[in-house]
Amino acid sequence: MGIAELIILAFGLAMDAFAVSICKGLAMHKVGIKEGAIIGLWFGGFQALMPLIGFFLGAAFESYITKIDHWIAFILLALIGAIMIKEAFSKDENEADGSLSVKTMLIMAIATSIDALAIGISFGILPEVNIWLAISLIGIITLVMCMIGVKIGNVFGAKYKSKAELTGGIILVLLGLKILLEHLGVINF
Repeated sequence: MGIAELIILAFGLAMDAFAVSICKGLAMHKVGIKEGAIIGLWFGGFQALMPLIGFFLGAAFESYITKIDHWIAFILLALIGAIMIKEAFSKDENEADGSLSVKTMLIMAIATSIDALAIGISFGILPEVNIWLAISLIGIITLVMCMIGVKIGNVFGAKYKSKAELTGGIILVLLGLKILLEHLGVINF
């Protein structure tokens, strides 16, 4: 697998994290480089870590992971999205999920990187894949895209607040549903 293919793959894997970063930015009152970097490092780190883990797991576990990865991603994204939707209707202004807590970020990072685990397993099977180059490109591209996504979401969210959080929650639920339906073969994007 060449560098061009790895870059395209990295952008494809980063899209889920990018969308979630936009949603995260929607819920935040103020976004600076620090907040963007925290979110980017969580998502970029997990997008790089999961293929590495998958690479070392190898093909022996591929059938088990690919059978349930879409369910795990759907449940986690739908749950986070439902919480955001609920908070959009909440009267308490301080309850918006702009949290950068370890628990919140860990759940989101895992939810957006499960497909990267499956990719890593395929890296273990494919000949001539430079795993270190692959995970570096995946991590860096995801980090940069997420930092941009947080800022985009925050600019939009500053103007529309609760509507933006509602939109973010709906996007997460739909993203989870899209992942599930693609893996079940109902839709093909």
